[in-house]
Amino acid sequence: MVPTVIYKCPKCGGYVLASLKQKTKLCPYCGANANLQKTQKVAAAKDAFEASEILKKLKAEKGFSLKS
Repeated sequence: MVPTVIYKCPKCGGYVLASLKQKTKLCPYCGANANLQKTQKVAAAKDAFEASEILKKLKAEKGFSLKS
């Protein structure tokens, strides 16, 4: 299991999932290339599945609709 972190995109504020070992990541929402060492970490999880569950909760709290 690879630790996964949820970051907040510095440009658009969207949530981005990335491996703890990654240094950069393209935002899937706005295309910005974020330096993950300087980007705000929102949450951490033991694996990608747990991170995706946390991400669903974060999006629900912000009012994003979850499509079935």
